[in-house]
Amino acid sequence: MPHPELTLEKRIAAELTGLDAKLCVFADDLRGHTVELGADEPFESASTIKIYILGCLFDRVAAGQASLDDILTYEARHYVDGSGLLRTLGEGAKLRAADVATFMIVVSDNIATNMLIDYLGLDAINDFIRSIGCTGTRLHRRLRSDNWGEPLGTITPRDMGRFFTLLAKGELVSAQASAAMRQIFRGQQYNTMLAGSLPPYYTDAEESGADPDLIYTASKSGSMDACRNDGGLVHTPYGDYVLVMMCKEFANKLEVKDHPAFVYGGRVSRLLFDQYLALEGSFVKESGENS
Repeated sequence: MPHPELTLEKRIAAELTGLDAKLCVFADDLRGHTVELGADEPFESASTIKIYILGCLFDRVAAGQASLDDILTYEARHYVDGSGLLRTLGEGAKLRAADVATFMIVVSDNIATNMLIDYLGLDAINDFIRSIGCTGTRLHRRLRSDNWGEPLGTITPRDMGRFFTLLAKGELVSAQASAAMRQIFRGQQYNTMLAGSLPPYYTDAEESGADPDLIYTASKSGSMDACRNDGGLVHTPYGDYVLVMMCKEFANKLEVKDHPAFVYGGRVSRLLFDQYLALEGSFVKESGENS
């Protein structure tokens, strides 16, 4: 068993020494070991709430109440500033629901998010969140340019971890839906804490020539003045593990690459990555294993 002063929780706390903010963590190696530091702490969700909108879409499709091929139209009421590309297409643009959902995740498109909230319904999204056991999470409203100061959603590290645990096990809606959503999350463009400190040889396989299926992340980040969040699954040759990190109560509100949340979160991510690989698919060395 680990020395009591060298548990993962203690080592993560040591990594966070000097961070003038609160960073909470939930991680699961999917082999019976979790790492929890403030895992039930409520956070502003920012764009991490979009994972549940994607999940709700696939859930409604499985129930025959929606279709990935339905055509959604970008209307004036959907407009909101912030991240995304759909504004460049202009009002009246028509896209399949599957494409709108991909924009929502891959480039965190806010207009796409509003389109899907209207398509699915706020109540249906929150019903889905509750149905998968995420009791500390809720989507409060549509996105609007004039109310960024109001909470968009509430989320906890444990709840976001539960979503990606179900996804990793192929149990989120169905095995087929889980595989399709995993592929969308792999295209995430805003990799901050989770993937930022992993070896770029693996995470930028297109440039390095590495096997793109050897090591990759499937994740979603979110950022507002109130928080910097990132979470998802990390795939390795030994299997998947889930890691969620959420940071709040920081002084620097600027969107900068060297934001303390990203720097310290990256250190936590690399620590768990190295541990998981060293123990060939686990966070904890079991008693009785060879030294």
